[in-house]
Amino acid sequence: MTGLFISFEGIDGAGKSTHISALVEAFEAQGRRVTLTREPGGTPLAEKLRTLVLNDAMEPLCEALLMFAARRDHLQQVIEPALAQGDVVLCDRFTDATFAYQGHGRGFDLAVLSTLERWVQDTGQGIRQPDLTLWFDLPPAVAAARLANARTPDRFESESQAFFERVAGGYAARMKADPQRFARIPADHPPERVGQAVRAALVDRSWLSPSP
Repeated sequence: MTGLFISFEGIDGAGKSTHISALVEAFEAQGRRVTLTREPGGTPLAEKLRTLVLNDAMEPLCEALLMFAARRDHLQQVIEPALAQGDVVLCDRFTDATFAYQGHGRGFDLAVLSTLERWVQDTGQGIRQPDLTLWFDLPPAVAAARLANARTPDRFESESQAFFERVAGGYAARMKADPQRFARIPADHPPERVGQAVRAALVDRSWLSPSP
C-alpha cells in the first residue's frame, strides 16, 4: 500500500490527542499499519531536544534550529522508513507548528524558516510535507480555559493569550498558502462533532470508509 502522512496541528488545548487515538483505531480496523509519532520528538535524539526546547530558555534562532534538527532525525529515522513500507504515519505536529510558534508567535524570520524547511525536508524527490494536515482551530481564550490547572505548563503553554493569537494566525496563513493540504477542524464544538469532522476529512479523500 502507498504510505500516508497525516499531521495534526493546533494550539495547546485544542484536543488533538483524543482524535489521533481514534484515527489509529479507524485505520487499523481497515487493515492499515499505523506509525504514531510526534514533534518535536519521535526518536531518542529528538526527544532529548524536545526536553530542551520545552524547558530551557533560549533565543529564537537557537529554538528554530533545534526544532529542525529534531525534525531531520525524525524524518530519517521514523517518517521516511514508515512511509516507504506503506504505513499510515500520524504525527502530532510537524513543520506548520514551527511556522506558527517560532515564526508568527515569536516573530522569527519566516524566510529563514522556509530555507530550513527546504534543507531539512528534502528527500531527493521533493520537499516532504504531510499528505493531509488536520488543523484543530480553537480560540485561544477557550484553549486557556481548558488548560487552566490541568498540569504544570511548559515554556510554550506559559505564554500569553496574545502569543497564541499570533500562533493561530500563523496556522491560518499556512492554510491559505496550501489550502489543498489542510482540513480546518472547528475544535470548539463538542468532541463528537469534532470527531465526525475529522473522519469526514479522511472519507472525502477515500482514505477511510464512511462510518457504519
